[in-house]
Amino acid sequence: MSLLDQPTSSSLSSGSGGMTRKQAWGLVGLLAAAIVAWLVFAVWPDWLNAILISKKAFVSAILNGITLAGLYFLVASGFTLIFGLMRNVNLAHGSLYLLGAYIGYEVTNRTGYWLLGVAAGFAVLAIVGVVMQVFVFRRLEGDDLRQTLVSIGISIVAADLMLAVWAGGTYQISTPEWLDGALTLPVITAVRSNGASVFLTYPLYRVVVLAAAIVIGVGLWLMLHKTRVGMMIRAGVDDRAMLQASGVNVHAVFAIVFAVGAGLAGFAGVVGGSALSVAPGEDVRYLLASLVVVIVGGMGSITGAAIGALLIGLAEQIGLVYFPTYGIVLTFVIMVVTLAVRPQGIMGKPR
Repeated sequence: MSLLDQPTSSSLSSGSGGMTRKQAWGLVGLLAAAIVAWLVFAVWPDWLNAILISKKAFVSAILNGITLAGLYFLVASGFTLIFGLMRNVNLAHGSLYLLGAYIGYEVTNRTGYWLLGVAAGFAVLAIVGVVMQVFVFRRLEGDDLRQTLVSIGISIVAADLMLAVWAGGTYQISTPEWLDGALTLPVITAVRSNGASVFLTYPLYRVVVLAAAIVIGVGLWLMLHKTRVGMMIRAGVDDRAMLQASGVNVHAVFAIVFAVGAGLAGFAGVVGGSALSVAPGEDVRYLLASLVVVIVGGMGSITGAAIGALLIGLAEQIGLVYFPTYGIVLTFVIMVVTLAVRPQGIMGKPR
């Protein structure tokens, strides 16, 4: 039993009518959400603006953190399928992200169709994922150390090859006109002297990225928990021999999962390269982010990956605004605290 599931002293003394520690944490979460909602939608007094720089800076940090979490989830969802669910230690996952970004850049530039670049990033990396699973990870099943070393070698070779092809420049994937512009949100950032309210505007593309992450997250959860394919995947992870004895081609199932995970990394590369940039070194950044998200959220849990991505995205962006020197430390503080309180991750199951 984890710390979150242990009953409080009051519940022990009063029998079944008390509150468990998990319920207490739920109330704390609701209170925190109410405070954040007030900070976002209320008109701030002058003293609060003085403490938190300005309402616009605070709300922008929150929105940037949430949309960055959407991008992190797109990368980490593929990683949690491969590493968290299948237990394949693929430390070349960041390279899959960067390769997908480069492919999306080339296809978009040559055809002029951004959606075609997104599709190419997913499809090509899904094929790469199948090749890796069949020729590398299938031969190293159950050997975590060899998987780690081989995938590190693949990432180093892939980074050098991408550097040789695309050099060391920074690229930006062009988005279509219908994704340009900004949305006016119902968030008042200031009140003019004449009493008119100033509303916050936010880039439309970032909102679309967040919406795509939500749709993909819900789709993955439904696939894993509500379909026959998801049942076979989970059964194959828990007891591969029994699933194989029932006549299911376990290797084909695992190849499909690896293809989906790698394809999501390529998809995230195109989406992220459109929102931010494509450059050498991004593979390491997103691999590290995926590792932290999966560790914090819990291995093999799509819901946990979403929660972990949200925590890490908010920590990065709030730290960037209010603690620019030590902002990166917040990410690792969250990971350390999570491991100390709940070693299996927020939504992970003890093994």
